[in-house]
Amino acid sequence: MNAISNIPLIAKILLPILAIISIWLLSGEDDNNDSEQEDVQVRTSDYSMTNFTLTVMDDSGTPSRVITGDKMSHYPDDDSTEILFPVAHVIDQEKDNWIMSSNKGLTQGKGEEIKLTGNVIITRQDNNEIELRTEKLILDTLHNTAYTDLAVSMKSPYGNTSSVGLHAALEDKMINLHSRVKGIYNAPPSQ
Repeated sequence: MNAISNIPLIAKILLPILAIISIWLLSGEDDNNDSEQEDVQVRTSDYSMTNFTLTVMDDSGTPSRVITGDKMSHYPDDDSTEILFPVAHVIDQEKDNWIMSSNKGLTQGKGEEIKLTGNVIITRQDNNEIELRTEKLILDTLHNTAYTDLAVSMKSPYGNTSSVGLHAALEDKMINLHSRVKGIYNAPPSQ
């Protein structure tokens, strides 16, 4: 007597059905993987730079921003520029300079709006005791503002603040925290 004759009738019916369904599902996954692979497009840049320093001048010819990074690539298909590990020094001749860094920067066209993503850190050059951190920040270079709708943490010498979302007017050194603002502060030592 063989092993198949010892299996109950219901199992003899269900096993072939399960085998057919399994084969059908596996063959469907291969088709999906093939179509996903076809959708992947390789972008080609028309120029790129590594370990670069870029100085942006204002209308009067004085430096307004100095941007450094590991790699910058420009893509002509949508006129976008991608920067890996950018560090931007926003220069104001009469006020404190801001330093912004992240894992990646992306902009289109003339760079009126720059999107920083991944470990975004904002400090002032002359006072790095205050530090803002988030995962995404949009810089509006025309209006000299920065904003995000993601979680933000701010560290200062006397405490820490967290919120969801912020809007910063860089010229005025004004930061508006949007929602769920929480903070712990210690009184500064009296002198």
